[in-house]
Amino acid sequence: MSSSSPPSSSFITGATLEKSHDSVSADRPLTLNLSFKIEGAIREAFVQKNWEKAYNKHDNGFRMTIEAEVKSGRRTVAGPLKFVRKAALFWTRNPKIPYRIWVSIVKDDTPYYPLTVEEAQSLLFDVNKVIELPGADLASGSHKLSCEIRVRWGKHEYAEPEEIRAKTNVVELRAVA
Repeated sequence: MSSSSPPSSSFITGATLEKSHDSVSADRPLTLNLSFKIEGAIREAFVQKNWEKAYNKHDNGFRMTIEAEVKSGRRTVAGPLKFVRKAALFWTRNPKIPYRIWVSIVKDDTPYYPLTVEEAQSLLFDVNKVIELPGADLASGSHKLSCEIRVRWGKHEYAEPEEIRAKTNVVELRAVA
C-alpha cells in the first residue's frame, strides 16, 4: 500500500442503469444493463501479499454476494436478483506468474485465471450485469426505473465483514399495451 492511509471502508461507485428501448410492449422483453464498481478498502486489500498471508492461514476463498432490485417508484419490478462472485486462492506453478500463491475468479459460473492483480480486482469488483425484464411485468404508462444494490462479504485475513449499498440513476420509459 502507499504511504497515504488506506480507506477504512468500501463503497460502490459509478452505479448506472441503462435501458435498451424508450418504450416496451407486453410481448417484448426490456433489457437493462446494470454496472458499478466496488472500490475502497476491500479492493485495496485484495492483493497478492494478502493472498499469501491468507492462504498460509487456510483462508483460501472469498465469496461476495450481490443483490439487485429493480424498482419502478417504490414497487419492485424485478428481484431481488442475487448473484455471487468468488475468488479461490491456490498454489500455482504457472511460469507466467512470478508468485507461489495466486487467485482464480469465478464470475457467472465461469472460472477466470487473471495474470495480474489489477485484472483479478477488475474481474471480482467491476460488475456489469444484463437484466432481462418481461414487458408484461410493467403496467401501461410511464415508469421511472432504478436499481437498489446491496453487496456483502464475510471476514477474512485481509478484510472485515461488510455490507455496502447504492442506488443507480433513474431511467424513464413507457410501457404500452
